Amino acid sequence: MPFLNDPRRGDIEDDASSTKLWSLASLAGWVLVEISIPKLLLASVLLFGLPCLLLGAAPLLITAWLSSASHSATQLVTGLLPVAVLAGLLGLAALGLRPAFRLAERSFWSLNALTVQPSFVLCREAMRHFLARRLSLYLKRDGARVGRFTALAAAGLMSAVSAAAAFLAWPHSRWIGSWRELADPLALLGAAFSNSVVLFGLYVAVAALVWGWADAAMGQPVTLTRRDPEPGNGVRPLRVAHLSDLHTVGERFGFRIECGRKGPQGNGRLADVLAALARADAADPLDLILVTGDMTDAGRSAEWAELLEALDRHPALKGRMLFLPGNHDVNVVDRANPARLDLPFSPGKRLRQLRALALLAGLQGDRVRVGPPPEAGEAPTLSAWLKPHEAAIRTFLRTGRGKRARDVRAVWDEAFPMWTPPATPDGLGVILLNSNADTHFSFTNALGLMPAEQERRVDAILKAYPSAAWIVALHHHLTEYPRPTRSLSERIGTALINGSWFLRQLKPHADRLLVMHGHRHVDWTLCCGDLRIVSAPSPVMGEPYVLIQRLTAGGGRLGLLEAERVTLPEDEAAPAAAPRVSALGPM
Repeated sequence: MPFLNDPRRGDIEDDASSTKLWSLASLAGWVLVEISIPKLLLASVLLFGLPCLLLGAAPLLITAWLSSASHSATQLVTGLLPVAVLAGLLGLAALGLRPAFRLAERSFWSLNALTVQPSFVLCREAMRHFLARRLSLYLKRDGARVGRFTALAAAGLMSAVSAAAAFLAWPHSRWIGSWRELADPLALLGAAFSNSVVLFGLYVAVAALVWGWADAAMGQPVTLTRRDPEPGNGVRPLRVAHLSDLHTVGERFGFRIECGRKGPQGNGRLADVLAALARADAADPLDLILVTGDMTDAGRSAEWAELLEALDRHPALKGRMLFLPGNHDVNVVDRANPARLDLPFSPGKRLRQLRALALLAGLQGDRVRVGPPPEAGEAPTLSAWLKPHEAAIRTFLRTGRGKRARDVRAVWDEAFPMWTPPATPDGLGVILLNSNADTHFSFTNALGLMPAEQERRVDAILKAYPSAAWIVALHHHLTEYPRPTRSLSERIGTALINGSWFLRQLKPHADRLLVMHGHRHVDWTLCCGDLRIVSAPSPVMGEPYVLIQRLTAGGGRLGLLEAERVTLPEDEAAPAAAPRVSALGPM
């Protein structure tokens, strides 16, 4: 009797989190039904409520302290006791004022990153999506004008709504505090909340206009239609194979989160990719193989193990590969349940990060450097930099805790950017970034954010090598593509929340930069003004081919030549055939 259901072909459980088979609205409805309400409430308090209250309470606490300090100062002439009290207050201020300021600053930017910038992006992209669907002909003719208009319109709407919120909250705010108010915590909480609404409302009312004007004034994303000419004098271009979104699974018959049973099964196509690159490398050596994130489907140990097994079969390629983390490597809480939520203090988030960092150290630890270049000497390699933290990382990976757990909490953030210096002063270097937002929810795992600290380090590296050309690699895209999309969900929640800001930081170095990313599984080459951006297709999840970018570096400029395409066998189960390598025309 035949099987009623062949387990090798999966079932409905394999489609639980698939955005290809379920709409975003249906997934959101399931999340609302299945989510742990106590966890959601606690996480909301820690991620939103606490930063909001700290920001609003800061003026009350500061004025209360100033009032006490000034009162003590007026009593200086009455005896030594007031002098001692004032000295004690000044000592406490010296010890606690800077940490308090840092806490308020983190709270401000936490709210900004989690609520304000996503709201602005949502408004802008919703307008662009509507115009793209309703006025597609107009969009094709002048997409840049549409981009500028929607940026200004979204800014105006955000500014008006924020100003109205601040106006409504103003009568309930209070800016002068005293220590006696601590006896009535409910009144203090109400005033703190109203203060935070006023502060944020006024900030957004002004900042949204600045963001909108900056977005509208910069070069709008357009498809790159002309590549640089071929070099003469026998100059050999650098050949960089660009891989992304390999989504390695941990089971022989495993399906992937995003596509479920609509996508490929197992890791056969990954094997085809590596085999095809090996043959292309034998025909004409590759200088670099860059993998821009999502090496695994959910960051599980079994998936990393399968990836390592596949790479070990191609040691010649493995030694020239550079990797960076994607959202599927560190942000997926539960691949089968998008309603699963990690609390901010849960070990799961840190475990996935340190697992990825340990794997990156093993794959490229002796070839990449960490941090900005020092004024004297060289920046340490990743392996050397991790040496003092090895024991704490091993303990945390083994137990999820440890006496030195605090030592590893900042390691992940401080490990990026990783970078390889150019071989010559005007050669080509690579900067590897972590663009994953610090989310704790599978439903929001795809969000991206570029921390200001990483941007400052990138700027220091670029300035240290003023004549070099650079590949700036990250997982998320800096801007949405200038084309209509099937649904609004494809335009929001996936690009960098602050991508426009980061793009503007890179623009002064545009002539010698090439931004390379993945995440969208789309083959697209575009430019924003002079800055060129290359998106890699997913040879596993999407079209079965890999692009080899051909570059030239010299004279403080990076040249982007016509790419080569390595086509994979159409049937992933079929015997591997020789790759077909061809030059691509303008893209």
